[in-house]
Amino acid sequence: MLVDGYGRKITYLRISLTERCNFRCQYCMPEKPFSWKPNENLLSFDELFQFVKVAIDEGITKIRLTGGEPTLRADLDRFIKMIYDYKPDIDLAMTTNGYLLKEIAKDLKAAGLKRLNISLDSLRPETAARIAGKDVLSNVIAGIEAALEAGFQVKINMVPLKGVNDDEIVDILEWCRERGIQVRFIEYMENVHAHSDLVGMHGREILEPIRSRYKIERVGRQGSSPAFLYRIKEDGYLFGLIDPHKHDFCESCNRIRLTAEGYLIPCLYFDEAMSIKEAVRAGDIPRAVEILRQVLANKPKENRWSEEGSPSSNRAFYETGG
Repeated sequence: MLVDGYGRKITYLRISLTERCNFRCQYCMPEKPFSWKPNENLLSFDELFQFVKVAIDEGITKIRLTGGEPTLRADLDRFIKMIYDYKPDIDLAMTTNGYLLKEIAKDLKAAGLKRLNISLDSLRPETAARIAGKDVLSNVIAGIEAALEAGFQVKINMVPLKGVNDDEIVDILEWCRERGIQVRFIEYMENVHAHSDLVGMHGREILEPIRSRYKIERVGRQGSSPAFLYRIKEDGYLFGLIDPHKHDFCESCNRIRLTAEGYLIPCLYFDEAMSIKEAVRAGDIPRAVEILRQVLANKPKENRWSEEGSPSSNRAFYETGG
């Protein structure tokens, strides 16, 4: 069993497979050039799998693959199948921008991937292009459709930004509602790599336009999910709000993060990390587990938004998967 210093049981491993991304989203990496860490700096899928196996044996029941953009990593379906074959009942999910899904959704499903979270920040081509740095909307929509056709459970993530896409909150909710897809609205998470002119929205502001159209009721968090759920009374449709600024956001945190370079990170808004790369490459998996337990012991009680003078993170979300 994996337990942090505050008695929270850790069952959820998020693995960032690459820092590479084919978007340049304003809230993530707008100025990042197309230059990458050499492949030899990354743990191979076989090396990652050696650690994943032990993590599962130690109590991890949920794995989410992230990036950057994870679909840019070659042989992704092979890695998924390795995990699935080892533990078929594991909750295996992926977060993606959806741009490449049309071509690979069926292969990922066949390999054992169960769920997809797909980013959709606008239904207007020009706004989507402004946010992502290029024309992306038609590919993303096609990717969502391919994921649904392949049989995936799909959730949509939207980051509302003032003066950019804040007038589309209800539109995206209704688009998802019509298709039976849950949407989660995510408060913009301040970080030094984002465009400096961005202004996010707090949860109460995100809910205002929805409340002006529908009668909604609070449902609450389900388990350790980061999303606080709301229900439209008319038909019971559920949507989520991810609000990391709230004081109770971290109370039930069960997550640990692993980067493509082998760094274990205890918290998204926590800059300290420890590397398992040398241990894994030396075949010293017990040492990697020791490092994991040390990282968990250092896991903070809550993210650093609660600390005065720490309104944003220095960590690049494209390295840790957001």
